[in-house]
Amino acid sequence: MNGSVRQSESLPRISLVPPAGGDAAARTCALNSESGTPSFLRSETLDLPPENDPRSATIQMATLARRLPMPGADLQGYLHAVNNFPLLSADEERSLADRYRREQDLEAAWQLVTSHLRYVVKITRGYLGYGLPHEDLIQEGNIGLMKAAKRFDPEVGVRFVSFAVHWVRAEIHEYVLRNWRMVKIATTKAQRKLFFNLRSRKKRLGWLSRQEVEEVAKDLGVLPGEVLEMERRLASQDTAFDGSEDASGEERASPALFIEDRRFDPGSVVEEAEWAAYASEHMTAALEKIDARSRDIITRRWLQEPKAKLRELAEEHGISAERVRQIEASALASLRGAIERRAGAGLPPA
Repeated sequence: MNGSVRQSESLPRISLVPPAGGDAAARTCALNSESGTPSFLRSETLDLPPENDPRSATIQMATLARRLPMPGADLQGYLHAVNNFPLLSADEERSLADRYRREQDLEAAWQLVTSHLRYVVKITRGYLGYGLPHEDLIQEGNIGLMKAAKRFDPEVGVRFVSFAVHWVRAEIHEYVLRNWRMVKIATTKAQRKLFFNLRSRKKRLGWLSRQEVEEVAKDLGVLPGEVLEMERRLASQDTAFDGSEDASGEERASPALFIEDRRFDPGSVVEEAEWAAYASEHMTAALEKIDARSRDIITRRWLQEPKAKLRELAEEHGISAERVRQIEASALASLRGAIERRAGAGLPPA
C-alpha cells in the first residue's frame, strides 16, 4: 500500500464538516459506500474553503480523518494495513510537518499521521483492561494523533511520536472516563490522576491502610481524602434506581424501595410555604426602602420575566448600561443587608 491517494474528478462533492458528538466512527467521518472498497482507499472531490476562512482548520482535519483507515469488524485487516505504511526518518518527518504548517498541505499531514498509526495501536493495548472495545480505543487514539499533527511544530526539535503520545493518551483517557461507568467516575484533575494510577499503586488486595493512603497521596500529589473517595468509587457498582426482576420474577432490592420521598411530607410542605411567605414579605419591605429607580431596575432584572436587558433599562432611564449595572449591584447589596438585619433582629416583615 503506498502513501498517496489520488483525487477523483468524477465523484460529487460531499460535506466535510464532522457531526457533533456521536461515537468515534462518526467523529472520524468515515465514508459509507455500497461497494466493498475500504473507506481509506476511496477518493473524494474536496471543496476546501480559503486559508483565511475560520472553518479551514476544522474542515481540513475532517478531510484528513475521512482518508484514514478505520478499525471495524476486521481488526486484523486494519492492523495489517497500518503496519504497511512506511516509517519516516527524522528529516522526512520534519519536511512533512513543515509543509503542512506553512502550506496547509493535507497530503503531507496524511503521510505524517498514517506513518504513526501503528504507535496508536501499541498505546491502546495498555487500556484493554478497562473492558472497552479495542476498535473504539484505536479510533479515539487516532483523533488524538490528528490533533497532535495539527499542533506539531517541527522547529522545536523533538520527534512527532514523542509529542503525539500525550494527545493520544489524553483522548483515550477521556473516552475511558466517559464510558467506563454510566455515571462519570472522575471529573477533577486529582480524580483523573487517581483513576488511572490508584489500582497500580495498591500492593495487596483489600482496602488501603492509613499509611498506604498517605503514601499514595504523597506520590500523586493529592489529598488523602481524595484517595479514600476514589478507592470507594472504584469498589462500588452502578445500581439502577428502579431495579429489575430476577430469574424467579421477584423484584431485586433497589434504591426506589427504601429511599424516602419527602416531597409530600405535610410538615415540610407547610414549612416551605411559610418560609417563602416570610422571605417574600421581607423582600417587599426592603424594596420599599430603596429609591424608585433602583427598585425599578431590581424588579425588572430579577423579579419579572422576561428579564430586562441592561441596554433597554439604560435607554429608559437616560444613563449608560454600565451605570445600570452599578445601580443593580448597589441595590442588591442594600437589599441583602436590610433583609439580614431585619431577620437577625426578629423584626416583623412590615
